[in-house]
Amino acid sequence: MEAKNEKTVEILRHFPLFEGFEEEQTLRLAALAQYQQVRKNSFIYREGGRSARIYLLIRGMVKIGSHSADGREVIKHVLHPLSLFGELSLAGEQERQDFAVSMNHQVELLSLRAEDIQDLMRTDHRLAIRVLTFIGKRLQKAESRLESLIFKDARERIIEFLKESADKHGKRIGYEMLIKHCLTQQEIANITGTSRQTVTSVLNDLKKSNLIHFNRRSILIRDMGKLA
Repeated sequence: MEAKNEKTVEILRHFPLFEGFEEEQTLRLAALAQYQQVRKNSFIYREGGRSARIYLLIRGMVKIGSHSADGREVIKHVLHPLSLFGELSLAGEQERQDFAVSMNHQVELLSLRAEDIQDLMRTDHRLAIRVLTFIGKRLQKAESRLESLIFKDARERIIEFLKESADKHGKRIGYEMLIKHCLTQQEIANITGTSRQTVTSVLNDLKKSNLIHFNRRSILIRDMGKLA
C-alpha cells in the first residue's frame, strides 16, 4: 500500500461513520478521497454552490453558517477535528443551503463524492443507518437551538454556549474548566443569536463575578456548578 493511502486509511478509521469497515472498503474509500489544506477564513463551499461532496475534518476548526436577508452571518455549528460536514449532499440536497469556512491556520480535510458514499450505502446497511442517525442528530440539535432562541434570553444563551463548549472541548483543571478557542466575540454573538455588545457585557459581568476569566484565545470557567 502506498504511504499516502496508508495515511488516508488510518485517518478514515478514526471517523465513527466508517467504524467497523472491512479493509477492502476502507482501501476503496481511501483511493477515492481527496486531501485538502485550507487557509484561514477560506470558503470550503458557499451558499448556492453545487452540493456534491461530504467533508471530513482532520485538523483545525470550521464554521457552518448562512446569511440572513440583510446579510448578517448566522453560525449554525463550529466543528472540531473528526467532524463530518456537507452531509445533506447524501440526502438529496442539490445546492448548498449554508456555507463552510475555515477558522484557523492549517485546516486539513478529506472530501468524498456523495455519489460514492451513496453507492456504498446501497450495499452496506450499517453505513446507511449511521448516515441517517447522523443527519437525525444534526436536525435535533438545530431544533434544540431554535427552542433556545425562542425561550431563553441572551444571557442564558451565552452561558449555555459556554457550558456546551466546556462539556465538548474543555480541559478540566481541578474545579476549573479551560476552553481554548479561536472565536471572536462577534462570532460568539453569531452563534448565540445575540449582538457583540451583549456578548461583551455578559462576559464582563461573569468576569466581575469571578465566574470566568477570558482572553482572545481562551475562556476559563472557575466553577461549572456556579455558572448560571
